[in-house]
Amino acid sequence: MKPKKLIQFDWAIKTLLRNKSHFPILEGFLSELLHTDVKIESLLESESNKKHAQDKSNRVDVLAQLKSGEKVIIEVQCAHQWDFFSRMLYGVSKVVAEHLKEGEEYGTMPRVISVNIVYFDLGHGEDYIYHGTTDFKGVHKKDILQLSPKEKEHYPARIDHVSKVFPEYYVLKVSEFDLKIKDTLDEWIYALQQSEVRPEFKAQGIQKAAEQLSILQLSESDRIAYERYVGDNRDAKSVWRTYYSDGKREGKAEMIHNLYRLGLPLEQIATAAQLLPEQIEEILKSEI
Repeated sequence: MKPKKLIQFDWAIKTLLRNKSHFPILEGFLSELLHTDVKIESLLESESNKKHAQDKSNRVDVLAQLKSGEKVIIEVQCAHQWDFFSRMLYGVSKVVAEHLKEGEEYGTMPRVISVNIVYFDLGHGEDYIYHGTTDFKGVHKKDILQLSPKEKEHYPARIDHVSKVFPEYYVLKVSEFDLKIKDTLDEWIYALQQSEVRPEFKAQGIQKAAEQLSILQLSESDRIAYERYVGDNRDAKSVWRTYYSDGKREGKAEMIHNLYRLGLPLEQIATAAQLLPEQIEEILKSEI
């Protein structure tokens, strides 16, 4: 049996995966990543995923409320961004601030897990999956600061360690994966990189992804929208390479203006130019 070809994950997460019928796909992926059985209660709308061009937080792709009470940000980034780590921090900070209601105690703040799927070489490191938490280590005695028994009484049962109070981060450097599958999480990384699922894959949710995210399963309207998305990306990259080869006589700003005149969407220009959409907007406001 041949592997099933999938639509690109960056398009899927902005469109199909926001539908409740596709929650098992995200639940399976998160269960493998977090090493626990994940159930999504709902997808939330917040200031972090509304499309306001002036707000740098508008790039969050999914904000999920888990039945455990935690909130999970899933963000997919294809174009290189030098300050992406800062953007991760900003996205989490926005979610925390938005969901602490006026008058509530700090202890009621939701725990946020930030999952960042990047298709470029972020930072400097040899691995392709990174996990970050916050611990407080003694300067002199080198011990890890723990919650006191009284503090544990006030926090929900899932908060059993100081690090569980603070945001948790995952960075998946998909483009750095070497295609050597060692466990079920690697099956998901393979699918994210290659846009295909092998019939022997056993990871939670992954065969559901093979069924529901198959190019052949798209409705006619979704197929047209997807083909337009892929085509816009291809055209943007092609035109960008053409102009880049003439870079000695044309600057980046002029190239961006030319791409815009050709009718390419801002998001596609931003991807091709490796800039943020708001940076493209600023450039387009300027005269050349």
